[in-house]
Amino acid sequence: MDKNGKEKIVIVDDSPFSISILKDILDEKGFDVVGDASSLEETIKVVKEKKPDLVTMDMTMPGTDGLECTRAIHRIDEDIKVVIVSSMMDDEIVKKAKENRVSGYVQKPVDPDEITTVIKRAMVGEDLLHELEKIYFDVFKESLSDNLNRLTKTIPSYGNETKSNDAESSRGISAVVGVIGKCSGRMIIDLSYETAKNMAEVVLRREVENIDACLAMIGEFANIVAGNACSTLNRKNKIFGLRVAPPTIFHGKSLNISKTSLKTTSIIAKTDFGEIYLNIGFKRGEDEWMQN
Repeated sequence: MDKNGKEKIVIVDDSPFSISILKDILDEKGFDVVGDASSLEETIKVVKEKKPDLVTMDMTMPGTDGLECTRAIHRIDEDIKVVIVSSMMDDEIVKKAKENRVSGYVQKPVDPDEITTVIKRAMVGEDLLHELEKIYFDVFKESLSDNLNRLTKTIPSYGNETKSNDAESSRGISAVVGVIGKCSGRMIIDLSYETAKNMAEVVLRREVENIDACLAMIGEFANIVAGNACSTLNRKNKIFGLRVAPPTIFHGKSLNISKTSLKTTSIIAKTDFGEIYLNIGFKRGEDEWMQN
């Protein structure tokens, strides 16, 4: 950071036009552009002299490429972040960029809001997790209440929140939804077969004769709760970049909810259909680093 608290950025690109356009965008967005380079040798020189927080990197340059320059930068200082800014973007390039510890990827022509988000996301540290930890549980709990009300026209009541990562016994059915982004985590909704059946019959408006219909309903309900909650959190701070994975359903008479390294918070929702256990936790993560 410079003395004004702005991120110091070096632009690497063999096109003076692209450097000029990008510099104007970054200046306007409040970053401090401290230098530029158009070759491997110039990149090494300016990075050593200016000690930037982040380098924007073109992929194609005469005699070198963005990944070779990235490796050279990290030999100087492994903490310098690199964001690729290139006209080319495909799965193979993205894979190689990740392997070379690139922190983000923006395709030309550069959208000012997109590159600002990618740079901010690359630079965030523990503060982002602390911000998320203050708000995520209330958002997930509200999502469960809202969506239960939408589907069944009922409103749950809640017991006391508990913070623990210890293993415990399942009630019979567990829906697990993974969350990825700058912070990654996991949500579990756990309930009994009877609760699932009672809820499914109200949602489906018919008698449920087999467990498969219950499992399908609980999986979709968990997906909706987690997806809505993550959307709300992203609106509060788009740097979170949270995305949900498809739910995984576990069920059985001797099922256990395993101990986790996450700091999790739990609560029991008391509904007209029976108890629903809600458990969520987050930690720092680097997945989905390209997403807005």
